[in-house]
Order: sequence, then C-alpha cells, then structure tokens
Amino acid sequence: MYITIDERDRRPIYRQVVDEIKGLIARRELEEGSSLPPLRQVAADLGVNLNTIAFAYRQLQKEGLIKVRHGSGAIVTSRVVSGRSDEQLRVQLRTALTQLALAGLKHSEIKAMVNEELNILPSPQG
Repeated sequence: MYITIDERDRRPIYRQVVDEIKGLIARRELEEGSSLPPLRQVAADLGVNLNTIAFAYRQLQKEGLIKVRHGSGAIVTSRVVSGRSDEQLRVQLRTALTQLALAGLKHSEIKAMVNEELNILPSPQG
C-alpha cells in the first residue's frame, strides 16, 4: 500500500490517510479482503504518530470500509460506503466544486479535472 502525506495540505494528517486509503479502495488497488499494513508500520513509514494512523483506521471502520481486529490487523471489507443519500453525496460534490471555483478555475478546467479523475476510477460494473 502506497500513500503519501502532503505537509502543505490543510487537511489533518488522519484525513489525508483516510482519503488516500479510500482512493486505493475506489481504484481497486486495495480489493475486498486485502490486508492493510499494521498501524505501527504505516506510522513509521509516514513519520507520524501511531495514534494518528489508529484514528484514521477507526474512521475507515466507522464508514464500513475496513474491519480492524486487535492483534490481527485490518482488512478491506467493502468498496462501497453505504448509508449516504443522493442529496448528501450531492452536497459533498457541490462543496468540492465550490472549492475549485473559489481557487479560480474556469468551468472548462473544472470539467477537465473531474473527467481526469473519473478516468482513473474503474467502472462500477467492472
């Protein structure tokens, strides 16, 4: 599993870890049943506090994406986050699009960026 932390990113480190792992799951680089590296290893590899990684893993578990078993590590249990309505997802999308517009991107640039990101993700059917 390869994830990176960006010191200039305003998101907390745990959120960056959560988002990176979600991306790996969404791109099917981490399949259902895959083991995640132990907390200590991830913390050491990234040079961050063990509790930060533990919190990130707990967040992923709360969302139903991984199962954490004390002493035996964590495994990917799903690639689908359930329990979010279309409206909740739309609000998240709107927030992200607003951030891009506030960063000064034109609609054509935003559309190109969204298309590039969609092309990275595998089709839900296959």
